[in-house]
Amino acid sequence: QVQLVESGGGLVQAGGSLRLSCVASGRTFSSFAMGWFRQTPGKEREFVATISRSALRTSYADAVKGRFTISRDDAKNTMYLQMNSLKPEDTAVYYCAAKVDIFGSISYGARNYDYWGQGTQVTVSS
Repeated sequence: QVQLVESGGGLVQAGGSLRLSCVASGRTFSSFAMGWFRQTPGKEREFVATISRSALRTSYADAVKGRFTISRDDAKNTMYLQMNSLKPEDTAVYYCAAKVDIFGSISYGARNYDYWGQGTQVTVSS
């Protein structure tokens, strides 16, 4: 079993920055591909960013490309999402997710992930 705990959400003005963290426990963090997703009321959970084992590969949704940066520190069992130039449309609950992986791949679909955190609210005011 794996436990994921997000933190770092909050209220920020448009143009500001936040850094989300996701701490994993329970299994070897380095064996997971990781991802960030977000969700607003009434909408499906959408892909934000993903990072492979050993951070060899990353990928971003078009909506956040150039503004968000995903990273991981396997020594700290932690994944990060640095969010810059935030926009009101980035307002959502952000979730981290882990996918057992042996190939060093990345994954875009929420249904492909095995474990989820409880989410952290990000609110961007205009």
